[in-house]
Amino acid sequence: MKIPFSPPYIDQEVISEVLDSLESGWITTGPKVRDLELEVASFSGVDFAACVNSWTSGANLILKWYNIGPGDEVILPAYTYAATALVVLHAGAKPVMVDVNDDFTIDSNEIAKAITSKTKAIFSVDFAGYPCNYDEINAAIASKKDLFQAKGETQSKLGRILLISDAAHSIGAKYHNKPAATFSDICIYSFHAVKNVTTAEGGAICINLPQPFSQEEEYKWLKLNSLNGQTKDAFAKSQAGSWRYDIVSQGLKINMPDISAAIGLAQLRKYEGTLLPKRKEIYTTYNTAFGKYDWFQAPPLDNKDKSSSAHLFPLRIKGISEDMRDEIIQLVSKKEISVNVHFIPLPMLSLFKNKGYNIKDYPKTFDNYSREISLPIYPQLSEEEITFIVDSIVEAVNQVIN
Repeated sequence: MKIPFSPPYIDQEVISEVLDSLESGWITTGPKVRDLELEVASFSGVDFAACVNSWTSGANLILKWYNIGPGDEVILPAYTYAATALVVLHAGAKPVMVDVNDDFTIDSNEIAKAITSKTKAIFSVDFAGYPCNYDEINAAIASKKDLFQAKGETQSKLGRILLISDAAHSIGAKYHNKPAATFSDICIYSFHAVKNVTTAEGGAICINLPQPFSQEEEYKWLKLNSLNGQTKDAFAKSQAGSWRYDIVSQGLKINMPDISAAIGLAQLRKYEGTLLPKRKEIYTTYNTAFGKYDWFQAPPLDNKDKSSSAHLFPLRIKGISEDMRDEIIQLVSKKEISVNVHFIPLPMLSLFKNKGYNIKDYPKTFDNYSREISLPIYPQLSEEEITFIVDSIVEAVNQVIN
């Protein structure tokens, strides 16, 4: 039985939506992108969302919007995908890494310790779809507000550290029974091919800025600067007599095309009612099945304050080493089950090691990583496949432990 790790969910509704885009004669940024933006904003509890061609592009644009550059610092967890830190380096700023909690999310106490007068933003990361402790993070920001030194108009308007939610995993997650996207200033989703909702490649920036910001004006700025600072997109220019445009800023070229948005539109329309519940059902099945074993450490799903999007099932095995974890993966892989590890911590990657980051400074990050195996979790999995995965994991773990 061959089981892939995370194939995209493509049904007839997705195919029909894509065909509609193809048959319309318009496949780059146009009406389907706008429809997806409206759907994402409504689903996330915000007024405006701007689609881009990746999470990374969206984060680059936000750091540009907040005027972050050389001499600035951005706090982020050591346990995240490299893109979270790479966008900080691309901006010319310094990534300041902190450790995580037992639930994989960024430690707010470590955030408070790391804030300096150079800190301009914080990336929280909803690992595996499980929301961060946003009340504690916002309290940490507020407690150090006097340290903040604004640079430029946008920073002066906000007057504090910008909280950006790296929500690459967490579309549909809830915090205090509200969309998790509403507890940060900016929330950025990924719609990469392996995500809960995909556009093949893509992302969306949800805007949740306080007064005196105009959400609409900031949305317009993001759209303008996602298309080279051009005053009209290609769809607007294509209308009769509307060819004239201007370039008014040094923007990026990171717009999402309609043909990609079509995939996301079809998926998002059945996400809350069908796709997300199925993921949670599989998650619960795993928790129940592995709960019989003393070596199993259950990952977080839902509680009175938080509800996960169940993007990953991060299995942790008590009392094993990194080498033992790798041996378990090899045994499972021989059964043609594709599993993964999320993530190799940033300080263990050559780029960051060579910049002086040391994994010994992040003990909880390493502990979580060294015992973690991400299991397949997607709506297409059958009961037979889930049973096979569970049995294969149990067999491999028992073989290695014993």
